[in-house]
Amino acid sequence: MIYLYVLQQALVWIITIFWLYQLLISLCSLVKLKDKPMLEKKDNRFMAIIPAHNEEMVVGNLIESLKNQNYPKDKYDIYVIADNCTDMTKKIAEKAGAIVYERRSPMEERTKGHALQWFLRKKIAENAQYDAFCVFDADNIVDENFLVNMNKKLCQGEEVVQGYRDIKNPTDSWVSAGYAIFYWMMNRFYHLARYNLGLSPLINGTGFMVKFDVVKPNGWETETLTEDIEFSLQRIIAGKKLGWSTDAIVYDEQPVEFKQSWSQRSRWTVGHIQCMGIYTKQLAVAVKEKKTAMNFDGLLYIVGSIPMFIITLLLLSLNFILYITNNFTGAELIENYARYLIPTFLLPIGTALVIMVLDKKPIRPMIKGLLCYPLFLGSWLLINFKCLFKRETKWEKIEHVRDIKIHEVI
Repeated sequence: MIYLYVLQQALVWIITIFWLYQLLISLCSLVKLKDKPMLEKKDNRFMAIIPAHNEEMVVGNLIESLKNQNYPKDKYDIYVIADNCTDMTKKIAEKAGAIVYERRSPMEERTKGHALQWFLRKKIAENAQYDAFCVFDADNIVDENFLVNMNKKLCQGEEVVQGYRDIKNPTDSWVSAGYAIFYWMMNRFYHLARYNLGLSPLINGTGFMVKFDVVKPNGWETETLTEDIEFSLQRIIAGKKLGWSTDAIVYDEQPVEFKQSWSQRSRWTVGHIQCMGIYTKQLAVAVKEKKTAMNFDGLLYIVGSIPMFIITLLLLSLNFILYITNNFTGAELIENYARYLIPTFLLPIGTALVIMVLDKKPIRPMIKGLLCYPLFLGSWLLINFKCLFKRETKWEKIEHVRDIKIHEVI
């Protein structure tokens, strides 16, 4: 049994060091750094790209918010990829003022990654005269200064920049509130913290900017269900740091019902597992060859979800085995379980409150969401466990329940 105890102690140290590292990185989000110098001063030409599958209810609101940008109107175009649509998406988008490209494809290629690849290859073949492109989900709405702030980043020499992903329906249910708290925490404690420290944030699904030259000549080459994470890891492996803009704000719509949320987060977890299988070795090689903190941090990211989850499950199981073999008392078992369960389920509530105070988010409408946040996180742990054995890859559309316009969230 001495071997089990030694293994238990080793796992304790692995988990402790991992989370201590994350804590120290997160503290860097509290430091306000001097803004980067401008390398040039110009109004760059942008493509706003909107992959859309049957989004007739919401796509018009996004186009309206993009048309109202505080940016020269002749310096950007709005493109909608009507991706295998069977509704009025194309007609509504054209009427709203977007340029629409219709796409038809086999069922297995109906993903955002495939749609972006299809569209960008066309633009590359046309030798389209754009400096950069921004990608949005059709249910987004965009702050009027989004392009101004992304242009600033481009002029500062940034090539790939994630904007601040806010939520347009945080108080609709405890589920959408859970998403809002999660993204607010990611925005500050992951993306901003790493950007301040000189590490690399990640592309976060929507509201991001890419310099057009970055994807030439091959386009958008991803194959997993999480094309955003995959693209980010490709950049990190190549030694290319991603950027971050707190002021380029996009408002995203999140599921209200738990069933939809379960399906969406399951797909994200499967995509993460796919990225882990493809890129873990490449990240490890990059750490060895480039010897940079950025590559090491990228490696920790990819092994910090499912592998750390498995390690934690193993540790909890070992604690119970040591108890039933009379190596732990009941009090020691409870103490060891509490050491992990309390931080996992209760500490995030306090952390979320800190974030909301720092970022001036309204707390009163979010009380129910805060109290239910441990349930949101707990369900994600169950999703991780389920995806270890059963991995659905089917994309399911998020049903929209409200028609939210930009003035309703400002």
